[in-house]
Amino acid sequence: MDAFLWFLAFIGALLLFMATRAPVAVGMGLIGALGSIAFVSTGALTQLASIAYSQSASFVLVVVPLFVLMGEVIAFSGMGAALYRAASLWLRRLPGGLAAATVLACAGFASVCGSSPVTAATIGAVSVPEMIRNGYDKRLALGTTAAGGTLGILIPPSIPMILYGVITETSIGKLFLAGILPGLMMAGLLILTVALQVLWKPEIAPKLPEPANRSERWRALGEVGPVIVLAVGIIGSIYGGIATPTEAGAVGAAGAILIATLMGRMRLALLKTSLDITVKTTAMFLLLLIGGLFSSFVLARLGVPQGMSEMLTSLSAQPWMVIVMINLMLIVLGMFLDPMSILVIVAPIFLDAVRDIGYDPVWFGVIMTIQIEIAAITPPVGFNLFVLKSVGGEAFQMKDVVSGALIFIVPLMLGIVLLVMFPEIALWLPRFVQ
Repeated sequence: MDAFLWFLAFIGALLLFMATRAPVAVGMGLIGALGSIAFVSTGALTQLASIAYSQSASFVLVVVPLFVLMGEVIAFSGMGAALYRAASLWLRRLPGGLAAATVLACAGFASVCGSSPVTAATIGAVSVPEMIRNGYDKRLALGTTAAGGTLGILIPPSIPMILYGVITETSIGKLFLAGILPGLMMAGLLILTVALQVLWKPEIAPKLPEPANRSERWRALGEVGPVIVLAVGIIGSIYGGIATPTEAGAVGAAGAILIATLMGRMRLALLKTSLDITVKTTAMFLLLLIGGLFSSFVLARLGVPQGMSEMLTSLSAQPWMVIVMINLMLIVLGMFLDPMSILVIVAPIFLDAVRDIGYDPVWFGVIMTIQIEIAAITPPVGFNLFVLKSVGGEAFQMKDVVSGALIFIVPLMLGIVLLVMFPEIALWLPRFVQ
């Protein structure tokens, strides 16, 4: 129980820092530093400095700016529009075809991005106006895009999975591989949710006037060929043993720049903007990582991870019940904290409990990723909700985005249930490749 009280005290202190509008990373860092002085020793600050330096100098983290740069260049290249056009031509006969196409386009863009907000913004800039123009209900259009954007962090490459791998010392390659089948499953569940909504209320998504002819569909598919080749090349090189994730990230960034150049979209201003965003995102990532490690250091010295593990396992003899309790805590945290902060805080605390009940850390990484997907569309802090509001501008209200997105929490939670019941959905591919 002491461990749980320390955990609550930590969350309370962090929320207090957030109330002062201090960045979450700074709050976690200060809590870690002050906690080390108060509960460990003043000499612990030297250890914190060593932690900050060793993590910043880690070769593994080089992959972060490379994948971020790749996603930004692809986003600015206009490939998101091509992906949406191809998906809409192939899926337009389905109930809510344009909304289903939005999910599929998000899944395709996720394979070369790794960021949920970037995926939602890139595809949403094209899909939302198109759906509204064709008479779709604005809540369906906004909600589908917000939910589809969450695939950006489940389908590899994924920045949160890299963060999880670094924090928990789990293979990033295995995490990427483990995210493929759950990512496709989630895309299918989101499309099914769209179809059920439209079958229940056909007026929210009028049928499109003319089906696309076969040649037009294949031509549109050919236009997204470079992205498909890039995505397959990145994932294939990692799992084929040809390249490490870092080397694959370098190839991906170079490939994205080449694609943008061949498409005639590469300009010096575009490259400068992409590099600027990459630097800012990487700096935020490192600050969040170091702040999280500072907090994890003092929490570990207080025995919180071990204590939480003992408490959770003592509450239930059933492993799946422990996972349910962890997920309920994550849902609550998702209402107040941003996704990356949740990952940094929770992963090291609950990992011991997950291992003790016999679950694989790779599998838990996928579960954590889906949980922060839910956080991305959960008010009041859900990032994707604000992204879609900014895409829609003054034409839409925040309540339209929220009401449209909330229904998609159901398929995301269903996906977690399926993964708890059938862990092999995530683990089969890594084991098969191994």
